[in-house]
Amino acid sequence: MRIQISLAAIAIAVSLASPAAAQSGAGPRVFALRPEALVQARALVRAHDPSVAAAYAKLVRDADKAIAAPLVAVTDKHTLLPPSGDKHDYYSLSPYWWPDSTKPNGLPYVRHDGVTNPESKHDLDQPRVAELGEHVQALALAYYLSGDERFAARAAQQLRTWFLDSATKMNPNLRYAQIVRGNPKERGSGIIDTRWFIEVIDGIGLIQGSHAWTAADQSEMKQWFTAYEHWLLSSPNGQHEHDAKNNHGSWYAAQTATIAMFVGDTETARTLVNEAKARIGWQITPAGEQPLELERTRSMHYSAFNVEALSRLAEIGRQLGVDLWRYEAPEGGSLKKAIDHLAKYMVDPRQWPGKQIDRVSPDLVIIHLRRANWVYGDPAYAAVLSQLPAKVVASDRSALLYPDKVAGR
Repeated sequence: MRIQISLAAIAIAVSLASPAAAQSGAGPRVFALRPEALVQARALVRAHDPSVAAAYAKLVRDADKAIAAPLVAVTDKHTLLPPSGDKHDYYSLSPYWWPDSTKPNGLPYVRHDGVTNPESKHDLDQPRVAELGEHVQALALAYYLSGDERFAARAAQQLRTWFLDSATKMNPNLRYAQIVRGNPKERGSGIIDTRWFIEVIDGIGLIQGSHAWTAADQSEMKQWFTAYEHWLLSSPNGQHEHDAKNNHGSWYAAQTATIAMFVGDTETARTLVNEAKARIGWQITPAGEQPLELERTRSMHYSAFNVEALSRLAEIGRQLGVDLWRYEAPEGGSLKKAIDHLAKYMVDPRQWPGKQIDRVSPDLVIIHLRRANWVYGDPAYAAVLSQLPAKVVASDRSALLYPDKVAGR
């Protein structure tokens, strides 16, 4: 199914999303996170509960570092410009493409899956957008849990720098994301770079109510994301990524659905969440394997990465009355089966049956166990967590997003 929606329709949806409605209900206005889990975490932090102490201490350290770090913007490019010549256009190189050693000039580049070309990290926007997402989440979450306005002020400053200030703001498109040298074509696959905007949008929800984030900021940010949603839905790049069968399609849906929720376009968000049912059917087997991700050289990493995208869609679905968490496709696959399959190998990833050319970091998988514990209440997830390195588990940020100690259980 192809999503077709006019810019005018999006604008109407935005106008219907009033500030009063945004603030209604319990907890912060977040979409890919769970408001009641954040309320629980804040209560635990303010009660100095030991179950969140290590994670909170690390979060505050991360937020302090984000305050001290320079602000990032797409206009920070110095040596490399996109084909448009406009520094406001996002520009990145596809990370797994390398010079062709059989060609005198190395062009066009050739793909080596899973092996990152360091050129893609130098003076380009992909590392910057990752830093944007990481900093905004740390700062916004630290503000929400502590009430310290310093954190909200820096988060707001970073958001304005990337999205709103005329001298530094990003143009709302990804025409030049993950370009391949020697290939002049635009690539829809680069849209995955801005999955970090999910952290941005939930971060905005966490700092709403602070002195630092104004009604004007909120309005301007909705305008920016309305324009970006229109590009995602209407451009050939966006349509290509929407149709992708693997994790790229999942992250396109998660990102676009989050943006749609933020601007008040629940119709598009609901369509994307419902489409994920078919995606679960072709992506996940009855045994919980993900064949399209198993083709990769970092197959455990990408299996967990795809589950993360689908999990964020499932969290959005909760707010729309669509239950992806308990959905089982006619083919027999389900999100729970995919999580359970990963859980079998989290304690010793070396036993993973697929190819995995680098180390799997625990922080990639711990959140799946904590989130699944909230969703399914199965003690098996806590049992796996208890077998992982205790210090890593205790300090992982997921302890604040989906705390282990849940009221009423």
